[in-house]
Amino acid sequence: MRHYELLIVVKPTLTVEELQAKLNFLKEILEKNGAVIAAKQEMGTRKLAYQIDKFERGSYTVFYFTAPTAAIAEVERLIRITEEFIRFMTVKFENQKELRFWNKQVEKLTKKSEPAPVAVAAPVAESKETSEDEIVTTEA
Repeated sequence: MRHYELLIVVKPTLTVEELQAKLNFLKEILEKNGAVIAAKQEMGTRKLAYQIDKFERGSYTVFYFTAPTAAIAEVERLIRITEEFIRFMTVKFENQKELRFWNKQVEKLTKKSEPAPVAVAAPVAESKETSEDEIVTTEA
């Protein structure tokens, strides 16, 4: 299994629900072809460097995953025929320096997505001293 990064640029005209549906579709394609997704980073809508299909903006998402090499051809084929994806780029990480960068990115993204631990205050020990106002007498 090789390490990959897949950058996807989606049309900015999609609603949030449609965008999530397309990203889930892509995630299912990856998993169906044997990929294990380590992290996903949604970068939001950004200005493109140049106009693509009359769009000046695009929604960027990056997937970090491991997959067999045969899976990449099928994933790229399905991305090409889906018209909501206006650009994509697959990067393969091979040498040790690149793999360290891949691991560092995945670690950073997984830490970001985990909820921060909630600090629980320790119970305060109550004082055994009582004042005259606190003394309650009961009559039988």
